[in-house]
Amino acid sequence: MDTKNKKSADNRVAVIVAGGIGRRMNTGIPKQFQLLRGIPLLMHTVRRFYDYDSTIEIRIVLPDELTGTWKELCAKHDFSVPHRIFPGGKTRSHSVRNGLTGLEPGLVVAVHDGVRPLVSSATLERCYQLAAEKGSAIPVFALTDSIREIRKNSSVARERNRYRTVQTPQVFRSEWIIEAYDSVSEGSFTDDATVVENRGFPIYLTEGNEENIKITTPKDLRIAEVLFDLVQ
Repeated sequence: MDTKNKKSADNRVAVIVAGGIGRRMNTGIPKQFQLLRGIPLLMHTVRRFYDYDSTIEIRIVLPDELTGTWKELCAKHDFSVPHRIFPGGKTRSHSVRNGLTGLEPGLVVAVHDGVRPLVSSATLERCYQLAAEKGSAIPVFALTDSIREIRKNSSVARERNRYRTVQTPQVFRSEWIIEAYDSVSEGSFTDDATVVENRGFPIYLTEGNEENIKITTPKDLRIAEVLFDLVQ
């Protein structure tokens, strides 16, 4: 299926969370502004959604102190993809809540890491379609290494075929994710699917793409340089 120029029914939203400051990069530059092929990571990420479907409403969640820098970068790189900026919060949960502000029922909302610039159009298509049909869609990828569960004084082998690594975008009916975040207090939630599942909504899995890595270290950035041309 050719998804690059696919048009939606104008009910798709992307909340791109870019609230980190990137201490593990050890460069003093926030990780979402690190350059990949000469362009800030966050711009690549936003462009993936726009190139897949230009009708998606794109919302970027940024710390207030980085908004000015982002606008300067957009001018410098002549970046004109339409988007709205929402303020980041103290935690990721706060940031996602801010990014959901004002959304109505009947939408299909993706929440995506700003430093995952290698998500494919095929992954986006699978996620949006499944969430529209069933209410949620989480992209996952099969493990290839053997795994062991760490216990207090030992470890035990686990069957890797029963486990998956989890990626973003995690996509939901707007009613589900808004209700989930409105009802939850801060806790040990590692991703949006956990928040939605905690509210009692079912979670459906779909295939991600192997290149869809989260870039948090200089090593990740070098890997992304290699993988960049493999993503369609």
